Amino acid sequence: NIMKNDSRSQPLSQRLRNLDYHTTVAHEFRVKTSNGAILSITTLLIIIYLIYTEIQYNLTSSLRERVHVNATTPAGIEMEFDVTFPSVACALLSIDASDPLGQPQSMHIDRTHGVFKHRLSKNGKMMGKKSKFELGNTFQEEKHLEAFAGDKNMEFVAEQDDELLEDDGEFDGEPEECGSCYGAGEEGECCNTCDDVKRAYKKKGWMFNPSMNVKQCRTEVSSNEMEGEGCNVHGVVALSSGGGNLHLAPGHELENFGKTVMFQSLEDFISRAFETFNVSHAVNKLRFGEQYPGEFHQLDGEERMIQDAYGMYQYYIQIVPTQYKFLNGTTIQTNQYSVTEHMRHVTPGSNKGLPGVFFFYEVSPLHVEIEEYRHGWIRALTSVAAVVGGVFSAMGMADSFMFATANKPETLAR
Repeated sequence: NIMKNDSRSQPLSQRLRNLDYHTTVAHEFRVKTSNGAILSITTLLIIIYLIYTEIQYNLTSSLRERVHVNATTPAGIEMEFDVTFPSVACALLSIDASDPLGQPQSMHIDRTHGVFKHRLSKNGKMMGKKSKFELGNTFQEEKHLEAFAGDKNMEFVAEQDDELLEDDGEFDGEPEECGSCYGAGEEGECCNTCDDVKRAYKKKGWMFNPSMNVKQCRTEVSSNEMEGEGCNVHGVVALSSGGGNLHLAPGHELENFGKTVMFQSLEDFISRAFETFNVSHAVNKLRFGEQYPGEFHQLDGEERMIQDAYGMYQYYIQIVPTQYKFLNGTTIQTNQYSVTEHMRHVTPGSNKGLPGVFFFYEVSPLHVEIEEYRHGWIRALTSVAAVVGGVFSAMGMADSFMFATANKPETLAR
């Protein structure tokens, strides 16, 4: 009772001191050693390093990926591409898209979608202005060449005329900033090249007469003057999600390409298609939707040079619908892809197809969800507290052990 009364009579500050379990040792009882100093510095450095790594780990965003079967398919696939042909002139190239059954499919060309071509010199430098690509009219098989020759009533001669077509006139001065489409364009549409005017006429269903005094066509380079040049083809097209292919192959300009405009025979015409279409190419860019952080594009920057044979280069692309979710909650609906490739050797008369570059694609039934996340401040502070306490305890035990070991001989001597 007397002890209870004494504790109650103590002031509040004294009663709080009685609860202190972290008692400190008086300064005169402390023993300072060089080993202890080394351990103290080591402890401080270890704590600083571990605190830095813990904060970085807990506050840096990471990615969480989930894969599941998608019950629905995308409404469409947007394909962005940039392909360079160093040995094929732009006049020879055509582009088209087909469904899995081989039937043509629309590429939904509009103000946001389009395909352009740009002439390249023998040194790989761009020449002149880019122009819109006229879609379709590709030759994929030898029978297409035979049908084309029949429709055109092509005449074959024993000796070929080597004379080149000459330009009728010259155009001096700078091209217009927004060229006229000569009545065939939509309101506000510009036709800055001869191809643009031809495309506008074709869209309207009008016949384009080469004898028309079209300003843009006065400076057009004829196809036989492009021999030895290359071509860069780039654009954005919207394709069907049901699968199919996009291909770059010889077009109808093949009839007038090169130094010869007449052929000795149909076989000579077919052989010319193989000789002039070198499928060596470089894929500068290939996308199937909006880009997201950390995305890897397997074909970007890849070159495929064919030196020893005629070929049909085929890419088989598996498109995987992907949703990317940022930390702030915004999402991107896009696509990833994986690809395998195959070089199919073809020769004139084999009826295995014509040279070209084909991008076959199909949409995977799987769907990938990628989500950004981070652990946050609470976990970071908890980890820091654990680090500090654990390092202090471990180093304290090490210091006690080292001190006891160093002073053991003196104790035994006494």
